Amino acid sequence: MTGPMFKQVALIGIGLIGSSLSHAMRRKGLAGRIVGHARTAATRAKALELGLIAQAFDTPAAAATGSDLVILCAPVGACGALAASFADALMPGAIVTDVGGVKGSIVRDVGPHIPKGVHFVPGHPVAGTEKSGPESGFASLFDGRWCILTPPEGTDAAAIAKLKAFWEACGSVVEIMTPDHHDMVLAITSHLPHLIAYNIVGTADDLQTVTQSEVIKFSAGGFRDFTRIAASDPVMWRDVFLNNKDAVLEMLGRFNEDLAVLQKAVRWGDGETLEKFFTRTRAIRRGIITAGQDTAAPDFGRGQTKS
Repeated sequence: MTGPMFKQVALIGIGLIGSSLSHAMRRKGLAGRIVGHARTAATRAKALELGLIAQAFDTPAAAATGSDLVILCAPVGACGALAASFADALMPGAIVTDVGGVKGSIVRDVGPHIPKGVHFVPGHPVAGTEKSGPESGFASLFDGRWCILTPPEGTDAAAIAKLKAFWEACGSVVEIMTPDHHDMVLAITSHLPHLIAYNIVGTADDLQTVTQSEVIKFSAGGFRDFTRIAASDPVMWRDVFLNNKDAVLEMLGRFNEDLAVLQKAVRWGDGETLEKFFTRTRAIRRGIITAGQDTAAPDFGRGQTKS
Protein backbone atom coordinates (compact mmCIF):
# COMPACT_ATOMS: atom_id res chain seq x y z
CA MET A 1 0.00 0.00 0.00
CA THR A 2 1.36 3.39 -0.97
CA GLY A 3 -0.17 6.13 1.13
CA PRO A 4 -3.22 6.02 3.38
CA MET A 5 -6.34 4.01 2.49
CA PHE A 6 -8.60 6.91 3.49
CA LYS A 7 -7.98 10.64 3.36
CA GLN A 8 -9.98 11.37 6.50
CA VAL A 9 -11.56 8.98 9.00
CA ALA A 10 -14.21 10.20 11.43
CA LEU A 11 -14.61 8.35 14.71
CA ILE A 12 -18.10 8.94 16.10
CA GLY A 13 -17.41 7.86 19.65
CA ILE A 14 -13.93 7.54 21.17
CA GLY A 15 -14.09 4.79 23.77
CA LEU A 16 -12.21 1.49 23.84
CA ILE A 17 -12.92 0.55 20.22
CA GLY A 18 -12.65 4.06 18.79
CA SER A 19 -9.37 4.78 20.55
CA SER A 20 -7.96 1.35 19.60
CA LEU A 21 -8.89 2.01 15.98
CA SER A 22 -6.96 5.27 16.14
CA HIS A 23 -3.89 3.45 17.46
CA ALA A 24 -4.24 0.72 14.82
CA MET A 25 -4.71 3.20 11.97
CA ARG A 26 -1.74 5.28 13.02
CA ARG A 27 0.39 2.17 13.45
CA LYS A 28 -0.07 1.32 9.75
CA GLY A 29 -0.66 4.81 8.32
CA LEU A 30 -4.17 3.91 7.15
CA ALA A 31 -5.64 7.42 7.42
CA GLY A 32 -4.34 10.72 6.19
CA ARG A 33 -6.19 12.40 9.04
CA ILE A 34 -8.30 11.15 11.95
CA VAL A 35 -11.01 13.36 13.41
CA GLY A 36 -13.67 12.60 15.95
CA HIS A 37 -16.78 13.42 17.89
CA ALA A 38 -17.65 12.35 21.42
CA ARG A 39 -20.73 13.18 23.46
CA THR A 40 -18.86 14.92 26.28
CA ALA A 41 -16.32 17.74 26.16
CA ALA A 42 -14.14 15.82 28.62
CA THR A 43 -13.82 12.84 26.27
CA ARG A 44 -13.09 15.11 23.31
CA ALA A 45 -10.38 16.87 25.31
CA LYS A 46 -8.82 13.59 26.44
CA ALA A 47 -8.80 12.23 22.87
CA LEU A 48 -6.95 15.34 21.71
CA GLU A 49 -4.55 15.16 24.64
CA LEU A 50 -3.72 11.53 23.82
CA GLY A 51 -3.22 12.33 20.14
CA LEU A 52 -6.00 9.98 19.08
CA ILE A 53 -7.53 12.57 16.77
CA ALA A 54 -6.25 15.63 14.96
CA GLN A 55 -9.44 17.60 15.58
CA ALA A 56 -12.48 17.17 17.83
CA PHE A 57 -15.95 18.34 16.83
CA ASP A 58 -18.99 19.18 18.92
CA THR A 59 -21.36 17.50 16.46
CA PRO A 60 -21.27 14.24 14.48
CA ALA A 61 -22.09 16.13 11.29
CA ALA A 62 -19.01 18.34 11.60
CA ALA A 63 -16.80 15.26 12.06
CA ALA A 64 -18.38 13.48 9.10
CA THR A 65 -17.90 16.45 6.77
CA GLY A 66 -15.07 15.68 4.35
CA SER A 67 -14.55 12.16 5.74
CA ASP A 68 -14.40 9.26 3.30
CA LEU A 69 -14.77 6.74 6.16
CA VAL A 70 -17.17 7.34 9.06
CA ILE A 71 -17.11 4.78 11.89
CA LEU A 72 -19.91 4.69 14.45
CA CYS A 73 -18.23 3.66 17.72
CA ALA A 74 -21.23 4.27 19.97
CA PRO A 75 -23.72 1.97 21.75
CA VAL A 76 -26.01 0.35 19.18
CA GLY A 77 -29.10 2.04 20.60
CA ALA A 78 -27.65 5.47 19.79
CA CYS A 79 -26.48 4.75 16.24
CA GLY A 80 -29.74 5.49 14.43
CA ALA A 81 -30.03 9.01 15.83
CA LEU A 82 -26.33 9.63 15.20
CA ALA A 83 -26.65 8.56 11.56
CA ALA A 84 -29.65 10.84 11.12
CA SER A 85 -27.62 13.74 12.50
CA PHE A 86 -24.72 13.40 10.06
CA ALA A 87 -26.51 12.01 6.98
CA ASP A 88 -26.62 15.33 5.12
CA ALA A 89 -22.90 15.89 5.72
CA LEU A 90 -21.75 12.66 4.08
CA MET A 91 -19.72 13.03 0.91
CA PRO A 92 -20.50 10.92 -2.19
CA GLY A 93 -18.52 7.70 -2.23
CA ALA A 94 -17.91 7.70 1.52
CA ILE A 95 -18.20 4.47 3.52
CA VAL A 96 -20.22 4.39 6.74
CA THR A 97 -19.65 1.51 9.11
CA ASP A 98 -20.00 0.70 12.81
CA VAL A 99 -18.50 -1.55 15.50
CA GLY A 100 -21.67 -2.67 17.29
CA GLY A 101 -22.25 -6.15 18.66
CA VAL A 102 -25.75 -6.38 17.11
CA LYS A 103 -26.21 -6.05 13.37
CA GLY A 104 -29.92 -6.47 12.60
CA SER A 105 -30.87 -3.34 14.52
CA ILE A 106 -27.98 -1.38 12.95
CA VAL A 107 -29.24 -2.22 9.46
CA ARG A 108 -32.77 -1.29 10.54
CA ASP A 109 -31.89 1.95 12.37
CA VAL A 110 -28.92 3.31 10.41
CA GLY A 111 -29.57 2.08 6.87
CA PRO A 112 -32.54 4.36 6.08
CA HIS A 113 -30.46 7.46 6.84
CA ILE A 114 -27.62 6.66 4.45
CA PRO A 115 -28.04 8.74 1.27
CA LYS A 116 -27.70 7.40 -2.23
CA GLY A 117 -24.08 7.33 -3.36
CA VAL A 118 -22.77 6.58 0.15
CA HIS A 119 -21.83 2.98 1.01
CA PHE A 120 -23.14 1.38 4.21
CA VAL A 121 -21.17 -1.64 5.44
CA PRO A 122 -21.98 -2.59 9.06
CA GLY A 123 -19.18 -4.26 10.97
CA HIS A 124 -18.36 -5.90 14.30
CA PRO A 125 -14.79 -6.36 15.55
CA VAL A 126 -15.07 -9.32 17.92
CA ALA A 127 -12.50 -7.93 20.32
CA GLY A 128 -12.55 -5.95 23.50
CA THR A 129 -11.74 -5.71 27.18
CA GLU A 130 -13.80 -4.76 30.21
CA LYS A 131 -12.30 -1.25 30.14
CA SER A 132 -13.78 1.81 28.48
CA GLY A 133 -12.85 5.38 27.65
CA PRO A 134 -10.29 6.95 25.29
CA GLU A 135 -7.35 6.00 27.49
CA SER A 136 -8.24 2.29 27.36
CA GLY A 137 -7.37 1.65 23.70
CA PHE A 138 -4.29 -0.07 22.30
CA ALA A 139 -3.09 -0.80 18.77
CA SER A 140 -2.99 -4.60 19.06
CA LEU A 141 -6.61 -5.04 20.23
CA PHE A 142 -7.70 -6.38 16.83
CA ASP A 143 -4.61 -8.46 16.03
CA GLY A 144 -5.65 -11.99 15.11
CA ARG A 145 -9.27 -11.32 16.13
CA TRP A 146 -12.35 -11.66 13.94
CA CYS A 147 -14.13 -8.73 12.39
CA ILE A 148 -17.52 -9.61 10.93
CA LEU A 149 -18.95 -7.49 8.11
CA THR A 150 -22.68 -7.68 7.38
CA PRO A 151 -23.33 -5.61 4.23
CA PRO A 152 -26.99 -5.32 3.20
CA GLU A 153 -27.96 -6.93 -0.09
CA GLY A 154 -26.89 -4.81 -3.05
CA THR A 155 -23.98 -3.08 -1.28
CA ASP A 156 -21.19 -1.99 -3.62
CA ALA A 157 -18.62 -4.82 -3.84
CA ALA A 158 -15.67 -2.42 -4.08
CA ALA A 159 -16.72 -0.70 -0.85
CA ILE A 160 -16.98 -4.05 0.93
CA ALA A 161 -13.55 -5.06 -0.35
CA LYS A 162 -12.00 -1.77 0.76
CA LEU A 163 -13.44 -2.01 4.28
CA LYS A 164 -12.34 -5.65 4.48
CA ALA A 165 -8.80 -4.61 3.55
CA PHE A 166 -8.97 -1.83 6.15
CA TRP A 167 -9.85 -4.23 8.97
CA GLU A 168 -7.20 -6.68 7.80
CA ALA A 169 -4.65 -3.85 7.94
CA CYS A 170 -5.82 -3.19 11.51
CA GLY A 171 -4.89 -6.79 12.31
CA SER A 172 -8.26 -8.53 12.02
CA VAL A 173 -9.35 -11.67 10.22
CA VAL A 174 -12.52 -10.74 8.32
CA GLU A 175 -15.66 -12.82 7.82
CA ILE A 176 -18.76 -11.73 5.89
CA MET A 177 -22.23 -12.94 6.87
CA THR A 178 -25.84 -11.81 7.01
CA PRO A 179 -26.98 -9.61 9.92
CA ASP A 180 -29.46 -12.22 11.21
CA HIS A 181 -26.87 -15.00 11.19
CA HIS A 182 -24.40 -12.75 12.98
CA ASP A 183 -26.91 -11.96 15.71
CA MET A 184 -27.73 -15.62 16.32
CA VAL A 185 -24.06 -16.67 16.46
CA LEU A 186 -23.05 -13.82 18.75
CA ALA A 187 -26.04 -14.45 21.01
CA ILE A 188 -24.44 -17.70 22.17
CA THR A 189 -20.74 -16.82 21.88
CA SER A 190 -20.88 -13.35 23.44
CA HIS A 191 -24.26 -12.02 24.54
CA LEU A 192 -25.47 -14.94 26.68
CA PRO A 193 -22.09 -15.32 28.45
CA HIS A 194 -22.24 -11.66 29.42
CA LEU A 195 -25.80 -12.01 30.66
CA ILE A 196 -24.79 -15.02 32.78
CA ALA A 197 -21.73 -13.20 34.13
CA TYR A 198 -23.79 -10.17 35.14
CA ASN A 199 -26.27 -12.49 36.85
CA ILE A 200 -23.69 -14.55 38.75
CA VAL A 201 -21.83 -11.51 40.04
CA GLY A 202 -25.14 -9.87 40.96
CA THR A 203 -26.23 -13.00 42.85
CA ALA A 204 -22.97 -13.05 44.81
CA ASP A 205 -23.48 -9.39 45.68
CA ASP A 206 -27.03 -10.09 46.84
CA LEU A 207 -26.10 -12.93 49.19
CA GLN A 208 -26.55 -11.73 52.74
CA THR A 209 -24.77 -14.71 54.30
CA VAL A 210 -21.50 -13.96 52.50
CA THR A 211 -19.97 -10.55 53.03
CA GLN A 212 -18.49 -8.63 50.12
CA SER A 213 -15.05 -8.96 51.64
CA GLU A 214 -15.36 -12.76 51.66
CA VAL A 215 -16.49 -12.84 48.04
CA ILE A 216 -13.43 -10.81 47.08
CA LYS A 217 -11.04 -12.61 49.45
CA PHE A 218 -11.98 -16.12 48.39
CA SER A 219 -12.77 -15.52 44.73
CA ALA A 220 -11.45 -18.42 42.68
CA GLY A 221 -10.44 -18.20 39.04
CA GLY A 222 -13.93 -18.93 37.73
CA PHE A 223 -15.66 -16.19 39.69
CA ARG A 224 -12.79 -13.78 39.01
CA ASP A 225 -13.20 -14.22 35.25
CA PHE A 226 -16.95 -13.67 35.58
CA THR A 227 -16.27 -10.36 37.34
CA ARG A 228 -13.99 -9.33 34.48
CA ILE A 229 -16.81 -9.88 31.98
CA ALA A 230 -19.38 -8.27 34.29
CA ALA A 231 -17.24 -5.12 34.51
CA SER A 232 -17.96 -4.34 30.82
CA ASP A 233 -19.64 -1.10 29.79
CA PRO A 234 -23.21 -1.25 31.17
CA VAL A 235 -24.71 1.10 28.56
CA MET A 236 -23.21 -0.82 25.66
CA TRP A 237 -24.48 -4.14 26.98
CA ARG A 238 -27.90 -2.76 27.87
CA ASP A 239 -28.29 -1.81 24.22
CA VAL A 240 -26.99 -5.17 22.99
CA PHE A 241 -29.64 -7.09 24.93
CA LEU A 242 -32.46 -4.73 24.02
CA ASN A 243 -31.54 -4.84 20.33
CA ASN A 244 -30.90 -8.58 20.02
CA LYS A 245 -33.59 -9.80 22.39
CA ASP A 246 -35.09 -12.49 20.11
CA ALA A 247 -31.79 -14.31 19.58
CA VAL A 248 -30.73 -13.85 23.21
CA LEU A 249 -34.04 -15.22 24.51
CA GLU A 250 -33.75 -18.21 22.15
CA MET A 251 -30.25 -18.99 23.43
CA LEU A 252 -31.31 -18.37 27.03
CA GLY A 253 -34.12 -20.91 26.60
CA ARG A 254 -31.70 -23.53 25.33
CA PHE A 255 -29.30 -22.72 28.16
CA ASN A 256 -32.04 -23.17 30.76
CA GLU A 257 -32.94 -26.58 29.27
CA ASP A 258 -29.32 -27.77 29.55
CA LEU A 259 -29.05 -26.28 33.04
CA ALA A 260 -32.10 -28.26 34.12
CA VAL A 261 -30.37 -31.47 32.99
CA LEU A 262 -27.29 -30.61 35.06
CA GLN A 263 -29.42 -29.63 38.02
CA LYS A 264 -31.15 -33.02 37.92
CA ALA A 265 -27.81 -34.85 37.62
CA VAL A 266 -26.41 -33.04 40.67
CA ARG A 267 -29.58 -33.63 42.69
CA TRP A 268 -29.67 -37.37 41.95
CA GLY A 269 -25.92 -37.98 42.10
CA ASP A 270 -25.70 -38.85 38.39
CA GLY A 271 -21.93 -38.61 38.02
CA GLU A 272 -21.92 -40.28 34.61
CA THR A 273 -24.08 -37.55 33.07
CA LEU A 274 -21.94 -34.82 34.65
CA GLU A 275 -18.65 -36.34 33.47
CA LYS A 276 -19.92 -36.84 29.91
CA PHE A 277 -21.15 -33.25 29.75
CA PHE A 278 -17.90 -31.83 31.15
CA THR A 279 -15.79 -33.95 28.77
CA ARG A 280 -17.75 -32.70 25.77
CA THR A 281 -17.51 -29.05 26.79
CA ARG A 282 -13.81 -29.32 27.61
CA ALA A 283 -13.14 -29.98 23.94
CA ILE A 284 -14.58 -26.55 23.09
CA ARG A 285 -11.82 -24.89 25.10
CA ARG A 286 -9.14 -26.82 23.21
CA GLY A 287 -10.79 -25.84 19.93
CA ILE A 288 -10.69 -22.15 20.85
CA ILE A 289 -6.97 -22.36 21.61
CA THR A 290 -6.28 -24.28 18.39
CA ALA A 291 -8.18 -21.61 16.43
CA GLY A 292 -5.90 -18.94 17.91
CA GLN A 293 -8.71 -17.20 19.77
CA ASP A 294 -7.03 -17.55 23.18
CA THR A 295 -3.90 -18.90 24.78
CA ALA A 296 -2.96 -22.00 26.73
CA ALA A 297 -0.68 -19.87 28.93
CA PRO A 298 -1.11 -20.14 32.71
CA ASP A 299 -4.07 -18.16 34.03
CA PHE A 300 -5.26 -17.90 30.40
CA GLY A 301 -2.64 -15.19 29.86
CA ARG A 302 -4.79 -12.75 31.85
CA GLY A 303 -1.74 -11.33 33.59
CA GLN A 304 0.06 -10.50 30.37
CA THR A 305 0.54 -6.81 29.67
CA LYS A 306 -1.35 -5.42 26.69
CA SER A 307 0.72 -3.24 24.40
